[in-house]
Order: sequence, then C-alpha cells, then structure tokens
Amino acid sequence: MASLRAAGMRPILAASKRIAAPSTLRQTLAVSSSRMVSSYYQGEAQGPVVKTDIPGPKSQEAITKLDTVFDTRSLNMLADYTKSFGNYIVDPDGNTLLDVYAQIASIPVGYNNPALVKAAQSPEMVNSIINRPALGNFPSHDWASVLETGILKVAPKGLNQVFTAMAGSDANETAYKAAFMWRRQKERGGPAVEFTEEEMESAMNNQSPGASQLSILSFKTGFHGRLFGSLSTTRSKPIHKLDIPAFDWPQATFPQLKYPLEEHVEENAKAEADALAEVEHLIKNWHLPPAAVIVEPIQSEGGDNHASPAFFRGLREVTQKHGVLMIVDEVQTGVGATGKFWAHDHWDLPTPPDMVTFSKKAQTAGYYFGNPELRPNKPYRQFNTWMGDPARAILFRAIIEEIERHNLVENTAKVGDYLFGKIEELAKKYPQDFQNLRGKGQGTFIAFDNPKRDQFLAKAKKFGVNIGGSGAHAVRLRPMLIFEKSHADILLEAMEKIVTSW
Repeated sequence: MASLRAAGMRPILAASKRIAAPSTLRQTLAVSSSRMVSSYYQGEAQGPVVKTDIPGPKSQEAITKLDTVFDTRSLNMLADYTKSFGNYIVDPDGNTLLDVYAQIASIPVGYNNPALVKAAQSPEMVNSIINRPALGNFPSHDWASVLETGILKVAPKGLNQVFTAMAGSDANETAYKAAFMWRRQKERGGPAVEFTEEEMESAMNNQSPGASQLSILSFKTGFHGRLFGSLSTTRSKPIHKLDIPAFDWPQATFPQLKYPLEEHVEENAKAEADALAEVEHLIKNWHLPPAAVIVEPIQSEGGDNHASPAFFRGLREVTQKHGVLMIVDEVQTGVGATGKFWAHDHWDLPTPPDMVTFSKKAQTAGYYFGNPELRPNKPYRQFNTWMGDPARAILFRAIIEEIERHNLVENTAKVGDYLFGKIEELAKKYPQDFQNLRGKGQGTFIAFDNPKRDQFLAKAKKFGVNIGGSGAHAVRLRPMLIFEKSHADILLEAMEKIVTSW
C-alpha cells in the first residue's frame, strides 16, 4: 500500500484536470461550470434534481414491463445508467439523486468514470470478454501480470496469493472449502498423505467421516452471503434463510456496543470480553469443531455493528491459540470505504488474518491468503469453470489506479471525519432522529439509528438522496470514494429536511 500513500499525490482540483463527462452526459446534466461541486468530475450535477415522485410515470411504465419477465419486488428505484455520472444516479424521469448507497456499497469511483470506460474499451478488455477463459485449465499468458498489477498490488499485508471468484458469497464459500481441506490435511498428517478408499467412497455418499464433523463459526447478526453454504454463516435476517437446509454450525455473540463510546467504556469492554470468552468456549466445546472463524470488520447488513481493534486482536489470539483459521470478510468494508484500503488495517494485528475475502467495490471477488498450505494438495479440489473473471480483474486494476491517482483512500478518511462531526451536531439538535451514531474514524462508513427508519429512507428520495438501511433501525451511509465535503453538505442539508418534515 506504500504506492497509495506516495508523497505528492493529491486530488486533482483544477477544473481543466477534472474527469470530464462524456458529451452526452454533459448535455443531459447541463451543469453550470461556475458552480462545480466535484473536484474530480467536470460535468457532475451541482445538486439533486427531483422532478417527479419516485418512481415517476416513465419509471412506472418500465417497471410494469420489467415485472412481466423479472421479479421486481425488491426494486429500490429504476436507473438510467447512460445519464448517471459521478456521485449522482439518474432515473428515467430525469430525477437526479445524490447516491450515498452506491449499489449497496459497490461503486468505488463514480458512475461512468472515464478511466474505467477507457479500460473497458481497451483491446485487453475486449480479448478477456470475447475469449473468456476457463482459468483453472486455460489461463491467459498474461494472467500473472494482470493479477500482480491489480488484485495483488493491494493485497493485505502478509497475504501474497489469491483465489479469484465471481461474487462475495462465492468468495466466502471457497474460503470455507479451503479451511476444511486445510484442517483435514493436517489431521491426516500432511499434504503427502493419500486419501483412503474408505474416504473416497464415503465422500460419494455424503458421509465423509472427518469433514462432516467440522464447522465454520460465525457471529450473530453477521452476513456472509446467500449461497447455500454461506447462508449457514449468515445470521442477519430470517428472510435470507427460511426454507433452506442449514448446517449445524455455531454462532457467537458479536459485541453489542453502547454509544457514545466514551460514556460506556467499561460496559463495552465487558461486552467484548464476554464475546471473546464465548468464541473460545464454542471452539473448545461445539460438537462440530470449527475449522475457521469468519467475521466482518463492521457487521454491515446486520445493522452496522462495530467492535474495537482490541476485540479483533483478541479474536486473532484466540484463533491462533486453538489452531483455528481467521477469515476476515471484507466484501463490504474493503477498498477504501473506512479510510484504510482494508478495514482490518485499523486493528494493528500482530499477525495477518489467514484469509481475507473481497468483492463489491473491487468489482471482482476472491480471497487473499499467504500460507501455501491453504492451497489444496491436489488439483481440481478448489475449482470451477470460470474461477473468476479476467475482465473484472482488469476493471479492478483500473479502479486501483484511479484510487491511487486521486489519493481517494485518504480523501475518504478526511471527508468521513468531517461528515461524522456534522452528524454529531445534527444529533445534538435532533437526538430522537440520530441515535447511536457510529463509525467515528472509519471513513464514510457511518451509520445511525432512526425510529422511523423506513420512512426516513423513503423521504430521502423526495429530498434528492438515495440512501440505504441495515438491521432493524440503522440508516447506513455508503458513498463512493469520490464523495467530498461539498457532497456531504448536500447530504447533511437533506437529512435535516427529512427529520424536520415528519
């Protein structure tokens, strides 16, 4: 990460050096150059524009058509991505909203980013798209270079290898497989020990005597995906898990911190100590011994639940003490949103996690690891046709270059401090509407509770903001890395209008 902190790298402020919108976007947005809000995007909207109810008539017509062929019941809003630009998402009715939800924390450097457009139009990208390789069998001659100049360029400290995947759930499930194979390999006596006939026969009957007696330990209110295996570690909402068979795997209590933190130091320390004691108890006593513990740096879908760096250092100590792997799920927290490239960089761990999973803002997915023993002892054990997507790896490389060029991780840290301080002021004026404010020092990864949360989210669109929630009561902020103080001021003004319009 030294390259991301290189001296002399600053956001490009001169208007002539801003990222320019394509001509069609500039015409659509018709922004006055005398009131530019963005330091990065020339032609970005100077503020939200709400022309109709959301959804408006054009959106409603399109949604009705879509619903005949696609389930629209979870639809938030219909977007016109040909007109969305920078921090703003535009719908078919011309409503232009400041987007601080960013495709559930998945857009890193703005809509229609010209640097990403350029990468997408490169011969290298075209080749990767139209000649998509089955990476395990037929990787491209330059696949090592693509990885080294992109995904591995920002690998977490101590983790120098990667298994690429398709999505966050996929990344976690392949990490679980790696953990189980690692554990059974140790129990057999090492990678050179061959499988017995009994093991191979029982595996074909879903009766593997060793593997079926293992588990993955996760935390209550955690979220690790919706695929079949990852669902057994997801604990945030019943709707995710209903009717799906699940493994009998343990869950520990994630510390339930009280806010403001400075007023509840002893209570919070006890909550974290109790949680660590519960983790250790489950590792030692659960009838299916955990091969790994998986944890989010900030429980995102479960309500933006935080814990201190000391808690995570303690968790690392417990896992190492008992020979259990530690998997850090950075699917939502990774790639700069917390003011560090990886959220676990805040913890100052004495030794790195065993695996770190990623997706979302990376626009690709997979897990990083360092221990060569986490490579299975034989080919085809960790395998599928695609094993990731070179096109998305190339896109992540362009994202990394854009983050580096504009110093966007540091920008996010500074803007986050500013935004948090301003929301603190709102909380003093409207204490019932901004409760349990959390995320201080965590970039723009900020949340608060609101007793009318769903109404808050709906009203936000009326005031030109697309914003999301999590857990039962949390309003979570997930702006892009190009979000600046000027955008924060627009958001803050809108939030005050929301809570004064009940």
